[in-house]
This record gives sequence, C-alpha cells and structure tokens, in this order.
Amino acid sequence: MAERAFQIARATIDDVDRILPLFEAYRRFYQRPPDLEASRRFLLERLARGDAALFLAFDGDDAIGFAQLYPTYTSVDVGRIWLFNDLYVAERARRRGVARALLERSIEHARDSGAVRLQLETGLDNASARALYESGGWVRITGCFYDFWLTR
Repeated sequence: MAERAFQIARATIDDVDRILPLFEAYRRFYQRPPDLEASRRFLLERLARGDAALFLAFDGDDAIGFAQLYPTYTSVDVGRIWLFNDLYVAERARRRGVARALLERSIEHARDSGAVRLQLETGLDNASARALYESGGWVRITGCFYDFWLTR
C-alpha cells in the first residue's frame, strides 16, 4: 500500500491559527456567520482546558482537515464515551482519504483512553458523511431525528 501524502497529529494550542480557517469553513457549512475571534477563543479554551481531543491532518505544512471529540460519560455502562463532534476536510483535500484517516485516528484515541464507545451524529441529509460511517463499519441507531452511530 502506498504511503499517504498527509499526516495526522493531535493539535495543541500552538496549532490554533492553523485550525482556524478550517474551523470557520466548517461553521460556514452549517450556515453560521464568520466570527474569527469567537472561534479562536473557543478553540483555545478547548485545548487549554483539555476538554476536547482535536486531531489535525497536514499535507506538508498545510492544514487540510480536522476532527474534534468531546468526552462524556455513560451511567448505564459506567464508563467514558467520546462524542465525535466535528469533522471537516478542506475542499482541496477531499477524496484523498483524509476524513477516513481522521475518523480512524479518533477511534484509536477512544480505545487508547479506555472509552466504552465512540459515538457521533449527523444530519439525515448528510449522505457523504453517512456513506463514510457505513463503509467504516459503524452501526446506525434508527428512530432519531439525527443519525446516531456507534463504533463496532
């Protein structure tokens, strides 16, 4: 198998300005108005407090995608859950396996941290995301307004 031309790394506070254009594009996708300062503060706070795991895809020095997870817990299964909350790949880097690599790195992180599961949700109309999750073996929980998915 050929080595991929991009790398995945866990983001730090030093990466915020590299993440920011991607984060703002992600917010635009969800029809939110641009707000660089609010986005910067939000990302800095998540990373400084350690209350999110943020993975960044790089092609050389170019940041091309990110995934952000938030920890939560389950009383029923008495353990940690990671919520796979955000996934975005720059248009110029799509169809190169970046989203899949970010998702796989997120699964690895959840397992390494001892989580009982990793879960996500996506809109019923987000066909490309749904196809990605289905192809990765995720299981859909039906009967919800959103698609909820659990890792295998």
